[in-house]
Amino acid sequence: MNQTLKILHAGALRMPVVECAKLLKETHPEWEITLESFGSRACARQIRGGKVVDILALADPMLFDELLVPEYVDKYYIFANDQIVLAYNEFSRGGGEITAENWYNILFQEGVTFGRSDHNLDPCGYRTLMVWQLAEKYYRQEGLFKRLDKKCSKEFIYPKSYDLASEVLVGKLDYAFSYLCVANQFGLRHLYLPEKINLSNPAHAREYRQASVSLQGKNSGEMVCVTGAPIEFAIAIPKNAENPDMAGTFLDLILGKKGQQLLEDCGLIPY
Repeated sequence: MNQTLKILHAGALRMPVVECAKLLKETHPEWEITLESFGSRACARQIRGGKVVDILALADPMLFDELLVPEYVDKYYIFANDQIVLAYNEFSRGGGEITAENWYNILFQEGVTFGRSDHNLDPCGYRTLMVWQLAEKYYRQEGLFKRLDKKCSKEFIYPKSYDLASEVLVGKLDYAFSYLCVANQFGLRHLYLPEKINLSNPAHAREYRQASVSLQGKNSGEMVCVTGAPIEFAIAIPKNAENPDMAGTFLDLILGKKGQQLLEDCGLIPY
């Protein structure tokens, strides 16, 4: 019997998935566990392209509804939520004076670099664009979105949020719009943004819906409009999984008490 559990996951979920896999190996030392990570939209497209895995963990449940259910996945489980923060390190220019009131002015200073992930590959990318739109209204700064978008040129856009954080860690970027859990995983300093713009609180869902981003759709040339919503992560066993029983054991772990504690340790808020 093939005893390899294949997991495909969002880059942002690397630490919780790795820790859950380690825990599973303690009770099932004979199992092989392989992990692959990409931006969540890229992960979903790989499944649509025929990739076979046993567990799929994504940074946005909407992707399951939009791209995978019911053809590739029967059901999915929302297991945690998060927020967008501005991550930086001790050497980031302006890091000593940045606040929730002046962050955009710091980013516009000459020589300061900041990045985001690709909105067509990674939910953190389109969520960052939403944060910028919401910030324009929140701070009453007309044209703020365009200015941020212009300064964050192609060279500062990365495939997934995990890549972005590593660039801040090594000093290639001063700042990155990142999930809190990713900033924590890398031990980065981070600025909390106001709740009305950071996509963290379901109580502000109405405000979040005022932001929207156009993305590449299911098929080539197709576009889809995504509206702002509180950040949630979701997990599923694809229909073509070769080891659904093993996958079920992993699912029980991450959704159970031990898994929830582990998610919390990684900086996520478990459901």
